[in-house]
Amino acid sequence: MDPIALLPFIVIIGAMFLMTRSAKKKQRQAAQMRDQMQPGTGIRTIGGMYAVVKEIREDTVLVEIEPGTHALFAKNAIGAVLSDEEFDRITNGPEGEEFDVDTVVPDDASSLTESGETSDAKPNLAKKDAEDTQAAEDTKGADEAKAAGPSEEPEAEKAKADTAESKDRKRDEDADSK
Repeated sequence: MDPIALLPFIVIIGAMFLMTRSAKKKQRQAAQMRDQMQPGTGIRTIGGMYAVVKEIREDTVLVEIEPGTHALFAKNAIGAVLSDEEFDRITNGPEGEEFDVDTVVPDDASSLTESGETSDAKPNLAKKDAEDTQAAEDTKGADEAKAAGPSEEPEAEKAKADTAESKDRKRDEDADSK
């Protein structure tokens, strides 16, 4: 067999070897990081939750999310073991100030508007009636006819009326299909 024909297979096998080697290296680093955990260490889970380790078991870790609130996580769910300084900076804010957890969240969005006035009036979302639409188009056509003067012929007015009527018919058909 020709050695040049084997070259693509050799390249593929080499790439697979390198990928598995790097994946194994990452797994070893993650296991080593989890072994560094001790009670009192700050951690971040893979879901982004920050907590303090309270107890380490064989396959799980008991963490304290807030004082008095404990949760049990699998060791594989620990995304990072944080240094004490970094954990304090993240949980207490940049200047050491704690986050305001007593914030009241409103039940509805009415309190989020700029003006304090509330309006019980509902907007009119109904479609215009066909008569209102036709009347508006007739008024528009009459205004255009006045502007054009007497030179506009009656045939042009009939064409406009036919166009308006066909548009109105199409709107009715669309409304019926819904």
